[in-house]
Amino acid sequence: MTPSPERPEATSPQPAGIVADAPKGNWVDTRAPAATRPYLRLSRADRPIGTWLLLIPCLWAIALSAASGSGFGLWDLWLALSCTLGAFLMRGAGCTWNDITDRDFDAKVARTRSRPLPSGQVSTRQALIWMAAQALVAAAILFTYNSLAIVLGIASLALVAIYPFAKRFTWWPQVFLGLAFNWGALLLWAAHSGTLPLAAVALYSAGIAWTLFYDTIYAHQDKEDDALIGVKSTARLFAEHSGWWLRLFLILTVAFLALAILLALLPNRQPLQLAVALAAPWAMGWHMARQMARLDLDDPAICLREFRANRDAGLIAALFLAAAALL
Repeated sequence: MTPSPERPEATSPQPAGIVADAPKGNWVDTRAPAATRPYLRLSRADRPIGTWLLLIPCLWAIALSAASGSGFGLWDLWLALSCTLGAFLMRGAGCTWNDITDRDFDAKVARTRSRPLPSGQVSTRQALIWMAAQALVAAAILFTYNSLAIVLGIASLALVAIYPFAKRFTWWPQVFLGLAFNWGALLLWAAHSGTLPLAAVALYSAGIAWTLFYDTIYAHQDKEDDALIGVKSTARLFAEHSGWWLRLFLILTVAFLALAILLALLPNRQPLQLAVALAAPWAMGWHMARQMARLDLDDPAICLREFRANRDAGLIAALFLAAAALL
């Protein structure tokens, strides 16, 4: 396959082992022991944005469920710490599984051919062992939660297993990513309260809409390569209408997040708490709109930059929800 001249990463060889789209000077490439680097790259530890995007819906759920009840407690401190570690581990296990299933596709795409499996840094057997090790440690954390949360955690494995194959049979693989990546909103709400109210479902829906927004932007990086090898995505499906769809996903994110807050906090009858919490969707929506204003879907570097900007969008919402829980 001939690399595209508009794609610098397609024409410039990477230093040995370094992944093309990893931030320059990241800690894996500069500080981690050499023997661990291929495995940490499999886990995307050199690209932490995915861990943030997996963690943030968990933080939303802890904060909003605490705000709807008696506020934060010591258990919530453990939930925040454990889900942070769990997000790192499960994102790592999921990415390892994704790379195992996609190793032949990745070898044909300029941005991904430098990943550990297609570049030969690790074998498939080594990757499977590494995936299992990460999943087992994450399971140990999960089993400190209540029974409802444990059941939800186990159920999430089906979504994790299916997602890498979605691009083969549907134009909407981003929906499957949204279902998997935002499952923590349900799991952590259940871990906090032992229940799963409609507010948690609305929060989960907000996360799915948000994922459709940011991962469609991400998929525009690879749309030319994906077309050549037959991989489906919303970026290819929406094509020149992508801007319209992204605005729709922005609106849905804001609307579902506001609905979750109203369902959770209206019974409390605390106007100040509700007002602070409702600032979350509007501030997040403003940040997403700002991304849209700077976006050029035909420039892979800009797509990657705005995709990464979603960490700040999600954290802004989490901070407002946490503030509401403290009132």
